[in-house]
Amino acid sequence: MSGSVINVVWNAARRQVGVALREHPEIRDGAAKVETWMRQQEHTAARFVPGMIRPRPYLVMIAITGYCNLRCQGCRYGRDFMPGTQLSWDLVKGVLDDVKAAGIYKVRLYGGEPLLHPDLARMVAYCRELGLVPGITTNAVALSSQIDELYRAGLRDISIGFYGRGSEYDEYTERPGRSRKMEDSIAAVRGKYGDQVHMQINWLLRRQTCDLRSLHEAFDFAQKYGTTLQIDLVHYSLPYFTEGPDRFLQFRPEDRPAIDLVVAELLRLKANNPQMIRHTPEAIRAMPDWLLLGPAMKVPCTAREMLWVGPDGSVQLCYVTFKLGNLHERRLSEMLYTAEHKDAARRAFALDCPNCHCSAGDRIMRDAASRRKYAE
Repeated sequence: MSGSVINVVWNAARRQVGVALREHPEIRDGAAKVETWMRQQEHTAARFVPGMIRPRPYLVMIAITGYCNLRCQGCRYGRDFMPGTQLSWDLVKGVLDDVKAAGIYKVRLYGGEPLLHPDLARMVAYCRELGLVPGITTNAVALSSQIDELYRAGLRDISIGFYGRGSEYDEYTERPGRSRKMEDSIAAVRGKYGDQVHMQINWLLRRQTCDLRSLHEAFDFAQKYGTTLQIDLVHYSLPYFTEGPDRFLQFRPEDRPAIDLVVAELLRLKANNPQMIRHTPEAIRAMPDWLLLGPAMKVPCTAREMLWVGPDGSVQLCYVTFKLGNLHERRLSEMLYTAEHKDAARRAFALDCPNCHCSAGDRIMRDAASRRKYAE
């Protein structure tokens, strides 16, 4: 069978299992462990037979707009990354049609700030019409004014960037008063729709927040509003992120004791709240190495399981590199499972790239050597 047909069959089965087990988290987690074991065997074998690696995307990340209403110190959106760019409804509709035909079933709409796009609810509704699973990643500042329309469109999955509370948030985002708007929006969603909407807090771990106070603030915030908690590590190679002037957001060797303290507390919180903290214990123990080794952290990549679409129409294998084409020149369907796509998947696995820590936890759990290294 062709790569496209295999992907359609595989992802259809994967999604059906997930839907069937949605109300049985223990069984679902067991199935996820079986899948992880299978992927681990694939990774192990691929080290010796690289030709085994094929594109197998189940997720597409679509940055629908380059506009943003914040000016985060570590982000180039709203500043100088693809400024003034935004995907039209027609382009996104074509992408979603091609995504459905290719067997990809998860769609994350983000930016920039996706709530600034006038057709966001229309995109969510079309995902639902096609049987796709839509989610958005947002700063939530404008969420309270749009959640009713988005909920009616079928949105049930929201990830929210979290950079601290109060002045810490406002300083990082360079927009005073937005912390309160962000929290009010989250409270409004939970108050109106309860647990019908899954929300996740993505807390950014950077030098300035690497302490127990900041960790507990993020954890307590997530507990207060009934969200899951993901730890986002400050990036070192994503083209739309920056480490700040003189790399002041980035970690240094002398920060190791502070990192270890936060990691130890994360492990304790994970043990007491296994469903709330998204990361596995192995992934948490690997965090110091990701933060301090940077590109020298060599763990095979899983980018073959995704696609990235930029607000200027660029299509890449992943957030960082391996450009496959541009939507203004040809359809997504013409870029999938080509020789270039297959080559990109293999090069990503081999880390023939700038190397990032995207999907760090999944990469640790898929790689047998890494999993052993960071086991208890």
